[in-house]
Amino acid sequence: MENINELKELIRLISKLPGLGKRSAQRLILKLINNRDELMKPLVNNLAQVYKNVSRCRKCGNLKSNSTGCNNCQIIDRKLKKICVVEQISDQVAVTNSNVATDCYFHVLGGTLSSFNKERKEDLLIASLVERVKKDQIEEVIVATSSTVEGQTTAYYIQEELKNLNVKVSKLGQGISVGSSVEDLEDGSLLAAFKNRTIIENKSD
Repeated sequence: MENINELKELIRLISKLPGLGKRSAQRLILKLINNRDELMKPLVNNLAQVYKNVSRCRKCGNLKSNSTGCNNCQIIDRKLKKICVVEQISDQVAVTNSNVATDCYFHVLGGTLSSFNKERKEDLLIASLVERVKKDQIEEVIVATSSTVEGQTTAYYIQEELKNLNVKVSKLGQGISVGSSVEDLEDGSLLAAFKNRTIIENKSD
C-alpha cells in the first residue's frame, strides 16, 4: 500500500484521527477500497457536503449547518439564566448526554489559552461569551474546563473577563480529578462535579 502515493497520504491523514494508528488506518482503507460503491463513494460525497455546509458557530462555538443553523443558539427562547462553558464540542456532548446541566445554555471555547499562539487567540470564543452574558442577562457562568494547567488558566482568564459584570462564576467541584477532561468523566462523576461546584467570583455590587 505504501508504494501508492495516494494511499500513503490517506494512511497518514487517517492515522491522525483519535484512536487510530497506522495499522488501523490501513485496515480501514482496505475496507473502503473493497467496498468502493457501497462505502467509499458515499463517504467521499458526505465528507464533501460536511466540509461545505458544516462549520463552527462564531457566537457559541458549537457546530452549525448552513441549512438548519446552530442548535445552541436556537434555544435562546427558553430564557435560561446559566451558561456552561466547555473547552470542546465533545465536552458539551458528554455533559448533554449525562443530563446534569439541562437548565444551561452551552458555550464551546474551542480549546484553551495555552493551546493557541497569539495569532489565533481570537479563535477562543471568550469575547463572545462576555457578550452573551450581557445580552442574555445570564446570572451564573459554570466554567467546566478541564483540571489541567491549561484548563485552569483558561478558567482564571474567564473569571477576570467577567469580574466587572453582574454575574456569578462557578467551577466544577469534587468529581473531576486533577488532569481530567470533561468528556472522559462518567455520568456519576459529572453529576458530582456539577452539584458540588464552587463560586469563584461573586456578583458585583
